[in-house]
Amino acid sequence: MTEPIQDTVSAVYVAESRRVLATLIRLLGDFDVAEEAMHDAFRAALEQWPREGVPANPRAWLVSAGRFKAIDGMRRRSRFESLDQPGGAPEPAVHDEAAWKDDESVEDDRLRLIFTCCHPALAPDTQVALTLREVCGLTTEAIAQAFLTPASTLAQRIVRAKAKIRDARIPYQVPAPADLPERLDAVLRVIYLVFNEGYSASSGTSLTRHDLSTEAIRLGRLLVDLLPEPEARGLLGLMLLHESRRAARTSADGELILLDDQDRSLWNREHIAEGLRQVEQALGSRRFGPYTIQAAIAAVHAEAAEANATDWGQIVGLYDVLLRVEPSPVIELNRAVAVAMRDGPAAGLAIVDAILRRGDLQDYRPAHAARADLCRRLGRVADARSSYQRALALSRQDPERRFIERRLAELRLG
Repeated sequence: MTEPIQDTVSAVYVAESRRVLATLIRLLGDFDVAEEAMHDAFRAALEQWPREGVPANPRAWLVSAGRFKAIDGMRRRSRFESLDQPGGAPEPAVHDEAAWKDDESVEDDRLRLIFTCCHPALAPDTQVALTLREVCGLTTEAIAQAFLTPASTLAQRIVRAKAKIRDARIPYQVPAPADLPERLDAVLRVIYLVFNEGYSASSGTSLTRHDLSTEAIRLGRLLVDLLPEPEARGLLGLMLLHESRRAARTSADGELILLDDQDRSLWNREHIAEGLRQVEQALGSRRFGPYTIQAAIAAVHAEAAEANATDWGQIVGLYDVLLRVEPSPVIELNRAVAVAMRDGPAAGLAIVDAILRRGDLQDYRPAHAARADLCRRLGRVADARSSYQRALALSRQDPERRFIERRLAELRLG
C-alpha cells in the first residue's frame, strides 16, 4: 500500500467519518451496526483504493461499501437466509443512491443525529456523552476523563442509550416545526454544558479543558450551518466571545487571572469578530432568547478596550432583560456583581445577601466568592474571610483553590 493512499484515507476519515456514520445510522437503523459498517468500509478503502484509485466521491463510496457489508453480515448471521424471501427480515437500507450522494441529504443526516442523541427520553448526562461520542467522534475514554467518570461506567451509559433509542423506536429525524423549539433547547443545553466544562472545568488541576470547549464550538458552528435559528446563533456567539479570552485567563504557570486584570491584547480578535456577527444576527431576528442575551452581555465586555471602559449600566440592563426571560438565582447573582461595578460594592452585597438569606445558592461556590470579594472591597475583613473559607470548602478546582488561598493570605497580611 502506498503511503499517499494511507494519508488520503486518514484525511477522508477525519473529514468525512461522522457524515458517513450519520448516513449509515439512517440507512441501517442501528448505532452499533452502523459504526461497525463504517469501520468495515474504511478497512475496505485501505485494501481497494491502492488498486482501484480513490473514487470521485469518497464519502458515497464509503457509505455504499458500509451498507453492503452490513447487509452481508446480517445475511451471514441469519444463516444465509435471503433477505428477499417472503417472511425474511426486510433489507435495512435505502436503495436511492441520491440519499447518500447528495450533500443536502448528508447534512440532514447529521442534523437528525444531533437531535436523536439529545432526545428528551435520554437523561441529560447521557445526551452529553452520546453527542460527544457519535456526533463529535470522541473516544469513550476521552469523554470519561473529561467528566471524571470511570470509562466502564460511561461505556455502559452509552450502550444503554443506544439500546433505548432502538427499543423505544425513537425516531431518527429532525422534530416537526411545532416541536422544534423545545427540542432545540435540549440540543443547545447539551452543547452549552460541554462548553462550560471546557471553559471552566468543574474540578481538577486545570482551569480549562480546551478540547471540550473546542468541540462545543465545532458543534455550535455545525448546528448554525444546519439550522440557523436565532438562539443557535446566540449560543455560538456566546461561546466564541467567552473562548476569545482563553489565553488571558491564566498566567504562564496556570494561575487564575480575573476578568478585570486580564491583558486584553491577548484576546482572540477573530473569535470576537465572529461572535459579534452571530450576536448581531440573532438580535436582528427579534426571536432571541437567553443565550443571545448572555452573548450580548459578553459582547459589551469584548468591546471594552480596557476594564474601566466597560459599560456596566448596559450590562445591568441586559441582566434585567435576562431575568425576565429566564428567572434564576444564578442570573440574580451575576446581576448583583454588575450592580456592584456600577453602583459600588455595598449595593451589590445587599443583593447577594438577600439571595443567600432566601436559602438559594448556599452550596454554590461563586456566590460565596462574590460575597467575599464585595466584603473585602468594603473592608469587612472578618466577613470576607468567612465567605472565602466557605468558597474554598466548595471548590474542586486547583487554580480556584489557590486563588482563594492567596486572597485569604492577603487578608491576614492586611
